[in-house]
Amino acid sequence: MNILITGINGFVGSNFTEKWKGHHILYGLDINLSPKDGVKAIYGWEQLTEIPKTDAIVHLAGKAHDTKNMSEAQVYFDINTGLTQKIFDYFLESSARKFIFFSSVKAAADSVPGEVLTEDVVPAPVGPYGESKIRAEEYIRAKMQEPRAKTKDIYILRPCMIHGPGNKGNLNLLYNVVSKGIPWPLGVYENRRSFCSIDNISYVVEQLIVKESIESGIYHVGDDEPLSTNELIRLISESVGKKSHIWRLPKGLMNAAASVGGALHLPLNKERLRKLTENYVVSNARIKQALGIEKMPVSTQEGMRKTLESFR
Repeated sequence: MNILITGINGFVGSNFTEKWKGHHILYGLDINLSPKDGVKAIYGWEQLTEIPKTDAIVHLAGKAHDTKNMSEAQVYFDINTGLTQKIFDYFLESSARKFIFFSSVKAAADSVPGEVLTEDVVPAPVGPYGESKIRAEEYIRAKMQEPRAKTKDIYILRPCMIHGPGNKGNLNLLYNVVSKGIPWPLGVYENRRSFCSIDNISYVVEQLIVKESIESGIYHVGDDEPLSTNELIRLISESVGKKSHIWRLPKGLMNAAASVGGALHLPLNKERLRKLTENYVVSNARIKQALGIEKMPVSTQEGMRKTLESFR
């Protein structure tokens, strides 16, 4: 298959390239035009008309979630919404039959309403990252009603936090804290979160490309089992060969500390405590049913261990 990957030099694009090279003919679209092994050519966004015919477009390019809240809101809409509109319009005019857009579970909900997040949720994003992603989704879904889109397969994927070799973000921060032997004080909270290994998301996307008759639509993607933060800390400790230090301080004490921290503008406040201790469990049932599989190829623990080993 001839596949165009936008944002090919990023974390996910680089991993996809490693897994797919030799099996598919790969082209890239990126602001970074550095050559990549296994990629036939990489084009800039002003070179859309120069890209050879492809069978599928995987749209990864976007502005990542800024956990430090330093980015201006408009940047998210310019990139996450604007670039998506541009590449999707190109897709509709092109010979490509399949389009896969990487949205995010944060486009659906900042906090999970109920026990599990499914595709049936009424989207309620909070903040410019999720809002810009849902705006892009809305644009695609509106265009899907046009006659020229009816002959094509269009998939909107909402992955959980993707992890794998080259991953950067909160998982790295937690790894650094645990590897230094710093105790985790929130052990009393048995919160569970869904993750998505790069192996599983790569498998899902490739199946969507090579298989026929998979219905267009929105699909959440994640590993089969969520992990509690305590389980994640134990896996990190195991990876670095250290004993885990999990403190189960009373919730009342932590709530009081968060209240004081908010008043004094310290790192721990009520909002951060909520984020650190809330559940965020996502169902992957719909995508597995669409692909005709009972479980993802890589288990949650296996995928996380592989990622943690790469940090070393």
